[in-house]
Amino acid sequence: MIAQLVELGHKVAWKHEVKEIDSGDLAFFLSCGQIATPKILKKHHHNLVVHESNLPEGKGWSPLTWQILEGKNEIPICLFEAQETVDSGKIYIKDTLKFKGAELVDELRHVQAMMTIEMCLKFVREYPEIVLKGQKQEGKSSYYKRRKPQDSQLDMDKTIREQFNLLRVVDNEKYPAFFEVDGERFIFKIEKKA
Repeated sequence: MIAQLVELGHKVAWKHEVKEIDSGDLAFFLSCGQIATPKILKKHHHNLVVHESNLPEGKGWSPLTWQILEGKNEIPICLFEAQETVDSGKIYIKDTLKFKGAELVDELRHVQAMMTIEMCLKFVREYPEIVLKGQKQEGKSSYYKRRKPQDSQLDMDKTIREQFNLLRVVDNEKYPAFFEVDGERFIFKIEKKA
């Protein structure tokens, strides 16, 4: 995305820490687990976030993962304005991530990343006119909690088929699936045959 923006003639800075952000026209907060303070948000004309849910439903953490666990394979994705209140700003672009139902976490992330880049580039190409198309979020808010390692625990009394969506979203290295027997923990890794 950075290379494409530079190719379009834009000056781009990539920061890993919110507190290091410099002033500019647009800031994209992508896969950012940090909260931007009002002082940080004031450094840009627009502060943009991409979130995988039908906002205002599904605010919070890991919305793609939670919806896969709910059995969904068509998942809304929004590019919206960051506000002081988390996941509450005007929506500028809305689309849908579509999955077949057998993608594992790396494939899910790839589709998510490609759509995120596409949406960000669309915003830049259509800026500033796109701002006039922003839609206020309407409806009742719901929230997803932050996922924890214990959320990857398999239930020994359920079939693999019943737990396949959990297996789709676990990360074999960072938060692998596991089960416990007689106080012993066993790691269960999943990968597709090449």
